Amino acid sequence: MKFIKFLLLGIVFGIVMAKSEAISWFRIQEMFRFQAFHMYGIIGTAVTLGVIGVALIKKFNIRDFHGNPITFFPKDKSIARYLIGGTIFGLGWALSGACPGPMVVNIGYGFLSMIVVFFFAIVGTYLYGVFMKKLPH
Repeated sequence: MKFIKFLLLGIVFGIVMAKSEAISWFRIQEMFRFQAFHMYGIIGTAVTLGVIGVALIKKFNIRDFHGNPITFFPKDKSIARYLIGGTIFGLGWALSGACPGPMVVNIGYGFLSMIVVFFFAIVGTYLYGVFMKKLPH
């Protein structure tokens, strides 16, 4: 019962993703082929809201669910690792037709082939945890 607000927020997120067509593999392929602005507009809105959210967290020292301060660590300026990581993420996104959010929403919509994509996303996350200390950060 304690986490009902997170469940409700997830449901709202899924509805927004579906209504904005961000779960559509067609829209995602259209984006990667530079044929439409639709997904770039959605991503641009998300980035803008994220920047505003981080600025508000920093300005008002907002705390997490447990009351701990939210901290942001400075990042290394190495461009190569961002390019490599972004390329791997983008290839997975382009090949599967879904990034993590829409992947789960598509399963909820009954596109059961996304279970395979979701499974390998979990495997990839697990492998990252296994090799995390050996990777450059």
